[in-house]
Amino acid sequence: MNSQTQRVTIAGPAGAIECAIDEPASVPAGVAVVCHPHPLHGGTMDNKVAQTLARAFVQLGYRAVRFNFRGVGGSQGEWDHGRGEVDDALAVIAAHRDASLPFVLAGFSFGGYVAAEAAHRLPAEAKPKWLALIAPSTQKQQVPVAPEGTLVIHGEADDVVPLSATLDWARPQSLPVVVVPGAGHFFHGQLTLLKNLVVRHGS
Repeated sequence: MNSQTQRVTIAGPAGAIECAIDEPASVPAGVAVVCHPHPLHGGTMDNKVAQTLARAFVQLGYRAVRFNFRGVGGSQGEWDHGRGEVDDALAVIAAHRDASLPFVLAGFSFGGYVAAEAAHRLPAEAKPKWLALIAPSTQKQQVPVAPEGTLVIHGEADDVVPLSATLDWARPQSLPVVVVPGAGHFFHGQLTLLKNLVVRHGS
């Protein structure tokens, strides 16, 4: 993301997992783990939306941790249809979270599904303070019920995950969805607005 971004690897269930860590200017106020979009459609931790999420968390004073799912970039293993990718996220959370600091989990598209599923699987005492789900993959994945306080942002003109699919998922939960007018799946031209929405939610 910038020259200060640290690249590290941790041990994961399918081998090494490549991570990128961005530190805030002062002592971290929390830790945020960011999950990237679909590996089979070019998704990596350097995706613009994933980087925008990291920037938002750094602005909030959090240490932002992005990582590549198995088989992507420097991460070992191969695509596992979402099952192993959730395990990867849980391994990154276990390696990087600090029990003394608030913890936030975020994801974009397929990564939104992974973040929600990982949060669902974490024990009660280890749940994230809140979740940020950006255009979550509500049409192709079975996204679990989101905990209270979850931020969901979706583009009105999303042609990858229809807004209607996310509204259908959110409706039974009475979960608000922030709709960005005219925005497509990748929020082209709207990344600053996306960052500001996340910062506002976390402030």
